Amino acid sequence: MTRRLSTTGRLAITFAGVALCSLAGSAQQPPQPRPPRTVAGCPSLAPAFYTCASAKANAFNPPRTPDGQPNLQGAWEAPMAGGLNNIEGRNPQRAATTLVVDPPEGTIPYQPWARQQKTENVEQYIDPYYHCTPITAPRIMASLRARQILQFSGQMTIVNESGGHSFRIVYLDGRPHLPADIKLWRGDSRGRWDGNTLEIETTNLTGHGWYSQSGDFFSDVVKMTERLTLVDADTILYTITINDPKVATRPWTMAFALERAKDRKYEVMEEACWENEVDTPELLAVGMKMYPGPRYPK
Repeated sequence: MTRRLSTTGRLAITFAGVALCSLAGSAQQPPQPRPPRTVAGCPSLAPAFYTCASAKANAFNPPRTPDGQPNLQGAWEAPMAGGLNNIEGRNPQRAATTLVVDPPEGTIPYQPWARQQKTENVEQYIDPYYHCTPITAPRIMASLRARQILQFSGQMTIVNESGGHSFRIVYLDGRPHLPADIKLWRGDSRGRWDGNTLEIETTNLTGHGWYSQSGDFFSDVVKMTERLTLVDADTILYTITINDPKVATRPWTMAFALERAKDRKYEVMEEACWENEVDTPELLAVGMKMYPGPRYPK
């Protein structure tokens, strides 16, 4: 007696055969890796980008504001920085993915006690940013949402989408820093032009903030020196040198790109945020504690 397969059976065999052929084809032709992303024609990994972008910036004649300064205005994103969630890179390729360009090994030169505190910060304390305390450099320049730079005569304003529309004013009129005993969450920023590079020096910090959610922290004597240089019309080379003798054994520098928001009609929106918002009680309930600031060795 001859047996006939139903239509459903024939279709099942057909689909199985197609699937086997597809699998065989996949085995013979493995998917090709995506080419690495480039920024302004440079590699997107920080050490290589820093070297390449520095050379390109030296050869670039930037657009100017009416008073003749390089025009940094616009909405800027920082995908290379990854929100500074891991400044020193990811194991096992730490050196390749670090944002630290000096020292060359790509690690923050913490004093031994400070390296231990960084680990304890993640394990025991709530990131101050989670309960909406103001962020400062470099985090304010690397947050996952955009920031808008506005230039005026004698000053610059930088407004962030994230963190409750956090903003800072950088004075460019030569005024001195505030007295050393005045401490601010965002610090006191003073800027000057060095050729086509904007150099911003920030001091007077409280020492109660973090650079990242990975527990990287600073003291109240830290001095941060940022440098912003146009590489091309849509890319800024951003570097920051951090000198914190209470926490680190030497000054250190990180670098990443600020990339102009691709949509020219991009509108900076506001992320509402306020102190002790909903995440804080939940984190306290599971045993985390409020960050008390650095515990300096006696």
